[in-house]
Amino acid sequence: MGRRVLITGLSTFWGGRVAQALEADPDVDVIIGLDTREPKVKLERTEYVRSDENYSILSRIVKATGVDTIAHTFLVVDSTTMSSRAMHEINVIGTMNLFAAASAAGSTVRKVVVKSAALVYGSSPQDPYWFRETDKRVAPARTRVERSLLEVESYVRDFARDNPHVVLSLLRFSNVLGPDITTPLTKALNLPFVPKVAGYDPRFQLVHEDDVVSALLFALDQEVPGIFNVAGDGQLPWSEVTAIVGKRGIPMPPFGIAVATDPLQRLGLVDFAPEVIELLKYGRGVDNRAFKDAGFQYQYTTAGAVEAFVQALRLRKTVNTKDIDYRYEEDVEQFFRHSPAVLRDGPPS
Repeated sequence: MGRRVLITGLSTFWGGRVAQALEADPDVDVIIGLDTREPKVKLERTEYVRSDENYSILSRIVKATGVDTIAHTFLVVDSTTMSSRAMHEINVIGTMNLFAAASAAGSTVRKVVVKSAALVYGSSPQDPYWFRETDKRVAPARTRVERSLLEVESYVRDFARDNPHVVLSLLRFSNVLGPDITTPLTKALNLPFVPKVAGYDPRFQLVHEDDVVSALLFALDQEVPGIFNVAGDGQLPWSEVTAIVGKRGIPMPPFGIAVATDPLQRLGLVDFAPEVIELLKYGRGVDNRAFKDAGFQYQYTTAGAVEAFVQALRLRKTVNTKDIDYRYEEDVEQFFRHSPAVLRDGPPS
């Protein structure tokens, strides 16, 4: 019998991408996706189950389906996207319910992969040049999203200690760049003039969106228990990143950047949460050697991720295309899944 995988956050960018990749894997028999919203990408084998924000139905799903693997792809890492209460429900309560389901008596779960962020290290002028997985953050957590992620990691350590029969991998991803993902950094780099904090030129370490998906799939497929940093090799000053993109920086006052960029934020052009402003001052670097030692191979360095981002921008301008979001329709998906008219093995000869 093949693997049976449950994905949290199916409607998110990462949940959808992981589900699409698993559908192409013949060793995966069952894929179940939980979310409060319907998927945004076309899926054929994945079964969507509507859930509340804290995945209270997860225990019933695990028991009923006998899943052996859980991919926890959705933790909120941008505090501008929702209220503190909603963030706590998703990050903290949702993770608690996930681990409760995975550790329940008779649970069939034997592997859990959690997608976290290097944001847990924070950003401060006293930071080391490279954060290792065993390093603690230098400055105390000051933002709600950082506090929630640290709380999640405390549950991760407790679960790993109490359930040694389950392979648990927690991946701390650096800031993501890519042609399709939308983040505060990609929004900033798409502006005519890229905001920067006056008097600062922080070093950035980035990871390409394809490497994020590949890292999650690697952890799902291999036996790699533990906590791992995931980031492309090398660092670049923010000024060099903007130069590669072909933009000029526009300095913002170091103690009033949120106010200075308020018109842009109201238009939805940038999202400068407190943690992003700290990053634009001090940057962050993480040691990525442990995950490479486990066997993972990156496609992109930090500089390569920026170059790929630039190429995607140029291509979009050249072909003048607009992204069209896929809209999930249950009756359409049922047709593709079950209709005898759909060719399962290619066109007839």
